[in-house]
Amino acid sequence: MDAEAGKRGIYHRYCIERAATHSADVFTTVSHITAYESEHLLKRKPDGVLPNGLNVKKFSATHEFQNLHEKNKNKITDFVRGHFYGQNDFDLDKTLYFFTAGRYEYRNKGVDMFIESLARLNHRMKQAGSDVTVVAFIILPAQTTSLTVEALKGQAVIKSLHDTVKSIEENVGKKLFDRALNWHEGAPLPEDGELIAAQDKILLRRRLFAMKRHNLPPVVTHNMVNDAEDPVLNQIRRCQLFNASSDRVKIIFHPEFLNSANPVLPIDYDDFVRGTHLGVFASYYEPWGYTPAECTVMGVPSITTNLSGFGCYMEELIENASDYGIYIVDRRMKGIDDSVNQLADYMYEFTTKNRRQRINQRNRTERLADLLDWKRMGMEYVKARQLALRRGMS
Repeated sequence: MDAEAGKRGIYHRYCIERAATHSADVFTTVSHITAYESEHLLKRKPDGVLPNGLNVKKFSATHEFQNLHEKNKNKITDFVRGHFYGQNDFDLDKTLYFFTAGRYEYRNKGVDMFIESLARLNHRMKQAGSDVTVVAFIILPAQTTSLTVEALKGQAVIKSLHDTVKSIEENVGKKLFDRALNWHEGAPLPEDGELIAAQDKILLRRRLFAMKRHNLPPVVTHNMVNDAEDPVLNQIRRCQLFNASSDRVKIIFHPEFLNSANPVLPIDYDDFVRGTHLGVFASYYEPWGYTPAECTVMGVPSITTNLSGFGCYMEELIENASDYGIYIVDRRMKGIDDSVNQLADYMYEFTTKNRRQRINQRNRTERLADLLDWKRMGMEYVKARQLALRRGMS
């Protein structure tokens, strides 16, 4: 171990960590993943595992979470309409929003596996003739220079169309009301052609021409500092997920954390999560994993792995976790190809659920929130403290 730490230039850190581990009265770790790691690398088995909890009260919306899902889903849909302007040829009522988010650790966070699985999911949905569309968001902060012109244009074009239609709507409503007031028996009802003014038709035609596009909707919302060498973009290129009309899986890489001041996707992260249908966190290494835990307390199903602390905890705690909206991919005992297929299977199975089934599953997912509350998780900390006091006194 000393030689390996030396090779990697972390010998001093390794020595400090090992010394602290062996000097402590009580040695604890966050999950079974790190407990196993500590036993082999630091040569001390932890005295206890102290999983991370959440302040469930902060996220809870007991009777409201389904309404919040609908409200925030509509915000995401507004963005999707703009991003895919001119190619809105898929039914937004049959569109599912999947996402992954976290630090830009391409391999550790399983982003490589997520994109590969999306390519296989796309192929499978095409073969099955599915009329469902999956829009997959990748939210990872990377080095960018600015938002792309295309991303900004998409939102501007849709806003102009929306404002024009609203204006025409008001004019038609006013005319219809005036005609209705002056209507008498025997007189014909107002015709459509009489209600829409010629200048309104011209304005609408202009807006519709502005909606034409000759290129595919972009896969990334920002100009990247190092576009040619970015691992996410290169993987998307390899898998050829270019948002073509025939693709059942569309992809949007947003290389910046979300916030409500964003001119393209103005929504905070928590609200964004509530508006999605499925979180995918195919981590290769994750001591705990807050992202799927946050999904759970907000009633959003998620996919995690048995190489994350959260996945291991849920696997031990719940039988048939997938019934409760927590799908666990095996990355420990399976090869990468089998794991990718398993992830693609889970996502495909999710696309076959109808709206009623998804609502029922979200209800079951949200009911797991209490399992992740600090009120429950904090008990392990109390036990560790009592053990430390006993050992310190002896």
